[in-house]
Amino acid sequence: MQAQVIFDFNKKSDLQDWIIVNDVVMGGRSSSTFKLDEDGLGVFEGNISLENNGGFASLRYRFLKITVKEYTHVKITLCGDGKKYQFRVKSNAGDYYSYIAPFLTSGEWQEIVIPLEDMYPSFRGRRLNQPNFSNDSIEELTFLIGNKKNEKFKLLIDKIVLE
Repeated sequence: MQAQVIFDFNKKSDLQDWIIVNDVVMGGRSSSTFKLDEDGLGVFEGNISLENNGGFASLRYRFLKITVKEYTHVKITLCGDGKKYQFRVKSNAGDYYSYIAPFLTSGEWQEIVIPLEDMYPSFRGRRLNQPNFSNDSIEELTFLIGNKKNEKFKLLIDKIVLE
């Protein structure tokens, strides 16, 4: 089975469907940006603030539904800052919950491999009493940082594929 590219960043990438969603939606003070750097990598960076019960920043990408039943995992090529992040997917953009997989960055380039069946359902930081991901499709993915501390962060993203 051929890998299915969800997004492969390059200098000509169109970022209009990538949306920042920070804790300001609930009164928090965290801030973040998303842009392409000179090498054509996606750069998600910012500052997490715990002020006003805040504490997270996220980057969301919605796309036309992709069938995933032929695939077992998501592989993300990225370079983080040594901090912990979450990768999230939704089968339907309108679902109130996401399926989540935490991952730790090393400060070096790495390939994060996330088995779809290990992604657990969660809503507002609480794990739901439902089965792990077993859906046939996805139409939204999110990168989120929220480590319950004030911190700066930077994540370089090169490629996201289903395998």
